[in-house]
Amino acid sequence: MADIRLGVIMHGVTGRMGTNQHLIRSILAIRDQGGVVLKSGDRVMPDPVLVGRNAGKVEHLARTHGVDRWTIDLDAALANPDDTLFFDAASTQLRKEILLKAIAAGKHIYTEKPIAETLDDALTLVRAAKDKGIKSGVVHDKLSLPGLMKLRMLRDAGFFGRILSVRGEFGYWVFEGDWQAAQRPSWNYRKADGGGIILDMLCHWRYVLDHTIAPVKAVSCTGANHIPERWDEDGTRYDADTDDAAYATFELEGGIVAQINSSWCTRVKRDDLVTFHVDGTHGSAVAGLTKCVSQSRVNTPMPVWNPDVPQTMKFHDHWQEVPDNAPTENGFKMQWEMFVRHLYEDGPWEYTLLSGAKGVQLAELGLKSWAERRWMDVPTLEE
Repeated sequence: MADIRLGVIMHGVTGRMGTNQHLIRSILAIRDQGGVVLKSGDRVMPDPVLVGRNAGKVEHLARTHGVDRWTIDLDAALANPDDTLFFDAASTQLRKEILLKAIAAGKHIYTEKPIAETLDDALTLVRAAKDKGIKSGVVHDKLSLPGLMKLRMLRDAGFFGRILSVRGEFGYWVFEGDWQAAQRPSWNYRKADGGGIILDMLCHWRYVLDHTIAPVKAVSCTGANHIPERWDEDGTRYDADTDDAAYATFELEGGIVAQINSSWCTRVKRDDLVTFHVDGTHGSAVAGLTKCVSQSRVNTPMPVWNPDVPQTMKFHDHWQEVPDNAPTENGFKMQWEMFVRHLYEDGPWEYTLLSGAKGVQLAELGLKSWAERRWMDVPTLEE
């Protein structure tokens, strides 16, 4: 057994997601546990170098978390042959060119999504990686959430019978930033900076539906710019000129209909910030981030519609929680470990740049559906 060093160039991790989910809860957590154990018994130990444009922020992040290496020189980091994996969590607008540089340098790629702003750009990345012969991965974090893992288990076990429909609700109220600070960065609400909830969230819904329910075949989407005026991190007013809500319907393989609302302009009255309600001929289930409840057909109550008297049936009481039979960890960390095993022993890995391109494809079709007010078929993508 041996320890194997994996040099990881981590670009753009000074933001909330990059710092918390990828650096602290994934790479540093893997380091603290002694690395990723391979089938051979060897351990892969990540050795990160943090890269960003703001020297003060990058140095502070490195010192705070005991990371020895940091730099503001991306080209120098890419030129180091001892660092073989490149990770990007910077803004979507910059991602294509940065990933192309990393691919040209011969680095394996693991990246946040969307992988590009357009499908053409996404496929350019796919082809570049294939031509260079490098391995690629795109974060599909929601598939490793306990709630969705339970939902997929129910599907694979045949619990639903024939699946009929899916209803998804995602979102929360993001403060405008005037009287209370916003919980999301201001670039999310500027079109020129790559913002917009359709590009952000339909990339997620593509892989969630494809892998948890059934492949997406068509989409109809309406976006909205509900709050056109916001205030940025410095308290300066700006025009929020892109979509902050999306109302989408999807046709899935097998005639399944899925409806998912995504909004940064809604106040939450449900069990979680995202929920998925799946109805089938033999049973139904509702999953959130961590929990999942189910109701089989033999346990389905018989409501009677009578608007003249108050409802006495307590519908929530008729659902049973799916137990936590398998231990789970942070979903981002789990996927990092899966990708490391893919790098070193060709372990199973479906979430390549091509899968990321499928998310961009759906977002692009969603925007086109909104603009043209019609259904859009989702063509099959191949490398």
